[in-house]
Amino acid sequence: MAKIKKIYVCTNCGANSPKWIGKCPSCDEWNTYHEEVLTKETKQEEKRKAWQEPNDQRNPTPIPLSEVVAGERPRLVTPDQELNRVLGGGIVPGSLVLIGGQPGIGKSTLMLQVALSIPVKILYVSGEESEEQIKMRADRIGEMQSNCYILTETNTTKILSHAKALDPDLVVIDSIQTLSSPHLDSTPGSVSQIRDCTSELQRFAKETGIPVFVIGHITKDGAIAGPKILEHIVDAVLQFEGDRNYTYRILRTIKNRFGSTDELGIYEMQASGLKEVSNPSELLISQNEEELSGSAISATMEGMRPMLIETQALVSTAVYGTPQRSATGFDLRRLNMLLAVLEKRMGFPFGQNDVFLNIAGGIRVDDPAIDLAIVAALISSLQDISVPDDTCFAGEVGLSGEIRAVARIEQRIQEADRLGFKQIFISKYNLKGLDMGRFDIDIFTVSKVEELYRNLFQ
Repeated sequence: MAKIKKIYVCTNCGANSPKWIGKCPSCDEWNTYHEEVLTKETKQEEKRKAWQEPNDQRNPTPIPLSEVVAGERPRLVTPDQELNRVLGGGIVPGSLVLIGGQPGIGKSTLMLQVALSIPVKILYVSGEESEEQIKMRADRIGEMQSNCYILTETNTTKILSHAKALDPDLVVIDSIQTLSSPHLDSTPGSVSQIRDCTSELQRFAKETGIPVFVIGHITKDGAIAGPKILEHIVDAVLQFEGDRNYTYRILRTIKNRFGSTDELGIYEMQASGLKEVSNPSELLISQNEEELSGSAISATMEGMRPMLIETQALVSTAVYGTPQRSATGFDLRRLNMLLAVLEKRMGFPFGQNDVFLNIAGGIRVDDPAIDLAIVAALISSLQDISVPDDTCFAGEVGLSGEIRAVARIEQRIQEADRLGFKQIFISKYNLKGLDMGRFDIDIFTVSKVEELYRNLFQ
């Protein structure tokens, strides 16, 4: 006989309480506690999962690490090179990967596209769409594999039973918020359901060696919907992001137990699905025939990938008393810091002007090496003097106006050289160990923002 228990769970952090409280003591959020009914099975046989064999009685014992035999199964390499890069070289057998993103950003399209392109047996489980809807999306993508099986089910016991019988090479779950465990009476999408269903999928992946991809929704704040423990259970967390007004999508690594967290993949949304962008620099730099002020090219790094992006600045006279500050794709606080440095060290009257900054292409950049390009764009817009279109920048600006060295400067210079730029401005502190003779591009070194102004605008 089952024991029924009612608890109140915080939807923000997953903390629970035997009674309702207004403010969560763990995350300090108000009105986040909701009632959930838990059913706890008391019989041992009822606890055994349906996908396990009746005589499957595992009793692990401690063994020395030297006696552990590493698995011989290699990573599953997909035709999607961007996904392979983000995962660290391919899909690890027995891994549990969570992909989160905004509604309509393309999560289901990405996973269905991967499922249709890999020449192995795939089980695609959908709790949100019917078979007909999935077939319509597959026809739009244009790639069709006979070894991709579709299952529309939300019961985890039935899903894992079908997965055990089919024995696929990869399982895709769309989405974790729609699944429900028969051992709990709470509604799908609740904290307890997400926690229990994810634990079931993790146990299935580890014991069978079958990798599982899980699609998850996000909240209005951009966090994965559900308890925070969801991100701790899975092996990798990928964030699929982008502006819906632009065609570019970025797949970032938030957590990865089998690779680097600095990698990212770039896609372009088209009518036939997501297309890999192998050379994002050519797409993120606008092709202007006329020289315009307020625009500068920066050599940035996203993970191990060098990219050239365009920074656009507009400085105009403040009409309404208080000057405005706006930044798209860049940290507004860092923009205020750069404006203060220029006003303090060089005397530019930015405090009397409105300043607007935009990173072209709708992407967000956190690389500090973009500081030098932003400074050049700000001065260019203020004085209405255009920056030469064959010039790019790579350097971090400090509070005293010094140009600091940045990492992987050789890769940045090589990318600028490959795209046909004639000159690049870097910090003079990057010269240590740098062979300038191997590049065809002219390298200018500066140590302060005053030197940048003299060499570029005077």
